[in-house]
Amino acid sequence: MTETFQTKLASAYVTAKEKVIELGFASEIDWQHNLSFKDLTETLFLREAAWVILSSGMREAVVRAKFPALSRAFCGWGSARVIINRKVTCRQKALCAFAHEGKIEAILQMAEEVGQKGFPEVKSLLARYGVGYIHKFPYMGPATSLHLAKNIGLPVVKPDRHLLRVTKVTGYDTPEDMCNAIAGVIGDKISVIDLVIWRYATLHRNYLSLFAI
Repeated sequence: MTETFQTKLASAYVTAKEKVIELGFASEIDWQHNLSFKDLTETLFLREAAWVILSSGMREAVVRAKFPALSRAFCGWGSARVIINRKVTCRQKALCAFAHEGKIEAILQMAEEVGQKGFPEVKSLLARYGVGYIHKFPYMGPATSLHLAKNIGLPVVKPDRHLLRVTKVTGYDTPEDMCNAIAGVIGDKISVIDLVIWRYATLHRNYLSLFAI
């Protein structure tokens, strides 16, 4: 891509970012910008893993509405060992909040992994293998593994349908290539760029027109 094209693409991204902020989503951008893998705790990992598992094939608004009750069912994500020690009760309460046995079992399996290995070991495996380690768990396919990796501070881009469409319109091979091109001009983290484009797409039906340079 030419330098002029990258500049125009970066300008379109800045416009999208301004619109996202105007519509009240600045806190999301700040959260993603400040997210750092080195600060990842057991509670944060369990919570984000659960969020991504539940979000698989489901609208964000549905998950957001049910998540507080589910968090209570899983003891506030405070400890994987506590969750496993109270497995039967946690499962029952969780199914009342979110009636999907497969996803609840997947969350419990993730908690068992953390409880058995200990979070320091799990964090070490995440740092070493990244998405490759995440991919071993149920509901962690190619896209959802990247979703979780992004949500725990790893420098990745999630190739969801909105990002893939924008990538096609802009002529890049992958969403990561596109986000890296924007990052090279603007300086934002690629995970922030991913978030801004995704959020803009959820807010504007004709979002592709902004990026059709």
